[in-house]
Amino acid sequence: MINLPLPLIQILIGLVGILAFVGLNGLVLVYLERKIAGHIQRRPGPFEVGPHGILQPLADAVKLVGKQLITPKGADSVLYWAAPIISFAPAIVCFLPLPFGPKLTNIDINVGLVLILAFTGLNVLALCLAGWSSQNKWSLLGAARDISQSVAYEIPLLLSVLPIMMLSGSLNLYEISTSQGAWPWQWHIIYQPLGFFIFFICILAETNRAPFDLPEAESELTAGFHTEYSGMGFGLFFLAEYSYMIVACAMASILFLGGFNGPIVSGWWWFLFKVYALLIVMIWLRWTYPRVRFDQLLNICWKWLIPLSLINLLVTALFIKL
Repeated sequence: MINLPLPLIQILIGLVGILAFVGLNGLVLVYLERKIAGHIQRRPGPFEVGPHGILQPLADAVKLVGKQLITPKGADSVLYWAAPIISFAPAIVCFLPLPFGPKLTNIDINVGLVLILAFTGLNVLALCLAGWSSQNKWSLLGAARDISQSVAYEIPLLLSVLPIMMLSGSLNLYEISTSQGAWPWQWHIIYQPLGFFIFFICILAETNRAPFDLPEAESELTAGFHTEYSGMGFGLFFLAEYSYMIVACAMASILFLGGFNGPIVSGWWWFLFKVYALLIVMIWLRWTYPRVRFDQLLNICWKWLIPLSLINLLVTALFIKL
C-alpha cells in the first residue's frame, strides 16, 4: 500500500473539487452570458431546453463531448493536442492558493500571488502552440496577436499589483484579504482606484475578452487560434477561458475588494458575490462595446496604462515612505 503524504492528498482532493467547481461554474457562466446577451439585444436568449432554457448549456456540453476529434492535415499532432491541455491545466492550479473563506484555502503559501501570476502566463504558450501547430493562416495570425497582446498587458498588470503588495506587506493571498476590513471604505480600492481600473482593463486583455478579443476575432480570423479545433479540444479552450476569467475576478476581489471580508458576517458567500459581480461586468462589456483595432489595443497599453501604472506605483511608494 502506497502511503501518500498528507499535503499531497490535500492537493489532490482540492484539484477534484476545483474541477467540479470549474465545470459547474462554466455551465452557469455560459447560461448567464447568453441570457445577458439576449436581453441586451432585446431577445429572450436560450428558452427551449429546461425551464427558461436553464439546461441549454448542459445539452451543448453533451453535444460537444460527443463530437469527433479531428487532426488537420499537415498539423503537428503532438503539439496540436498538447495545446488545449497546456491551456487548461495551469488554470486549475491557479485555484489552489485562492482563499475562498476564512478557513477555505486549499494550500496556504507565502507566494500565492506570484504562483498565480506565473501560471496564468503559461496560457500564452498554449495559444502560441495551438496557432502554430494547426497549419492554418487564421490560427497563426490569432496566435501572433495573442503573444503581442499578452506581453504588452502583463507589464501594467504587474505594476498595478505592486502597490497592493506594498500596502499589505505580503504576497500571501490570505494575508492580503485579512489586511482589509469588512466594510467597503476599509478595502484597498479606496486607496487604489486607479490601480483597480488598470488591473481590470488588463485582465480583460489577458483573458481575451471583448473589446480586446482580437486573437479570436470572428469577423476577421474565423475563430482565431482555435479555428481548427472541434469536440473537447475546443471544449478545453472554452473551459480554460472561463477558468481564467474566474481566477482574474477572484484576484481582483482579493486584492482590491476585501476578498471574503464583508459587512455583518464575512465568509465565502461575500467572495463569490464579488467574483460574480465582476464576471457580470465583463459579460456586459462584451455585449456593449465594439472591438478595438490592434493598433488601438497596443496604444492603450504603451501610451496610457503603463505610464499611469508607473505614476500610481511611485505615488504609493511616496505615500508609504512619508
